[in-house]
Amino acid sequence: FEEYTAELFCKEVSANTVSLHYTLKAPEKYGIEATDATFGQFEREPEAVKAAAENMRQALLGFNYDDLNVQNKITYDILNYRLKLMKKSADYTMYEEPLGLVSGVQTQLPVVLSEYRFYDKEDVEVYLALVRQTEEYFEEIMIFEKKKAEMGLFMPDQAVETVIGQCRAFLEMGNGNYLYSTFADRVMELNTLTEKEKSDYIQENALAISDYVFPAYERMTEELEQLKGSGKNEKGLVYFPKGKEYYELLARQSTGSRRSVEELKDLTRRQINEDLTAMEQVLGLTTKEAKEAAAVITDKKAEQILEQLKEGSKTAFPEPPQTKLEVKYVPEAMEEHLSPAFYMIPAIDNSQQNVIYINRARMGNDMTLFTTLAHEGYPGHLYQTIYYESTHPDPIRSLLDFGGYVEGWATYAEMGSYYLMGLSKEQATLLQKNASIILALYALADIGIHYDGWSVEDTEAFFKNYGITDKDAVGEIYKLILGSPANYLKYYIGYVEFLELKKMWVDEKGKDFLQKEFHSAVLKIGPAPFEIVEDYMWKM
Repeated sequence: FEEYTAELFCKEVSANTVSLHYTLKAPEKYGIEATDATFGQFEREPEAVKAAAENMRQALLGFNYDDLNVQNKITYDILNYRLKLMKKSADYTMYEEPLGLVSGVQTQLPVVLSEYRFYDKEDVEVYLALVRQTEEYFEEIMIFEKKKAEMGLFMPDQAVETVIGQCRAFLEMGNGNYLYSTFADRVMELNTLTEKEKSDYIQENALAISDYVFPAYERMTEELEQLKGSGKNEKGLVYFPKGKEYYELLARQSTGSRRSVEELKDLTRRQINEDLTAMEQVLGLTTKEAKEAAAVITDKKAEQILEQLKEGSKTAFPEPPQTKLEVKYVPEAMEEHLSPAFYMIPAIDNSQQNVIYINRARMGNDMTLFTTLAHEGYPGHLYQTIYYESTHPDPIRSLLDFGGYVEGWATYAEMGSYYLMGLSKEQATLLQKNASIILALYALADIGIHYDGWSVEDTEAFFKNYGITDKDAVGEIYKLILGSPANYLKYYIGYVEFLELKKMWVDEKGKDFLQKEFHSAVLKIGPAPFEIVEDYMWKM
């Protein structure tokens, strides 16, 4: 079975150079030979995807499940789950959006290139070969977008404007673009190169950016301008043909929850009521007073906060493996277009190299920085990643992404961080429950817009019920959710699914309940659909 998963891993990870390089520092140790640099095949025919999924599933079903050990059974179940979902989603290929507003190619590619590690001279050569393919890669994306337009599935004009704005912000950096400076920094650190080689490579990179990357962004901007007016739907997915069915599938993919969309609504409302009840029990304290207390306590630098979180987490979470971490900051010119923060997952054979990016423009105050670093660092993404990697999982697991588990865990960590700030329990409770309710409202709005067909006015009325009356703010929320369907679900539903698992654990263990024991069990399973986490957490 492990030979089968190893073969599958090598085949899948080699499909594009970026995935290969970000997953493995030394592919040759896995029997993977060097191939030409490629961003991979962008679009695949639905029938070909279905056939591939079915063939892989038949090969999987050929193994005797009962003969496998627990870890291999988990891998088997996850592969089976993923292949069934892959077959279902093949019919909705044209609904996918590579130019999403939150994490589209246009904003992610520069970050991916700037963090592309150079271990040796060959990596530099491969990187430059990739950079020279940017125009072809973007052209493939635009062919896909034009097909979407022909089918009436293209994005609305307000989303086009946002994507164009993101492309222009990248271009306006000009000679100050971070793809110049980050490349030079990485090349200068390579001791195996001569000074002349370093100088030549820096010049070669500068030419490649001006000759291939900038023209790719300019061309994409022009073609998007031409496609304006092609979007026939200014509202949620439900207004597309089969849009409701697609959203149901997207919700399943995004959250990893087995619950129907209606059940997700009920779960969210139930959690809001629990949070409101907890807030009501903290009598006589206002959110403003709690925030003022937090602002005083957390006036620290990112590295100090991460150390505080790491130490504070040791009571309720298993000891994290030793690792290195570098905190970087989003370039000023891209602050408006990138997430508040993000963690760069390291290669599975180089898990010591970890990077967290912080977007200073999105850090409203010290409390936001504290909770964001809990989400991205300890006990969030960084901690979950290095802890799971220390269990030496099957390499194929690194390619099976489950956003509900990963972002749900990080949100769970973020919510727990309020109690590590040094605040009174009452202050921490008020701030945490308030944050949880706000995220819940975003999740309900996501379902409302894409599944129930809410207009902007419907969305304004919904938020008004909870005291949020700023129409401009709600308009921005509407636009963001419109351009990234089911995105908020993976954070919020993932978080609540962890709370549900914890309730089950408490019910089963009673007075013997230990947080650390529960956390250890769910972390050892690793990213997976929640039904599989629930099945196996008792066996870890």
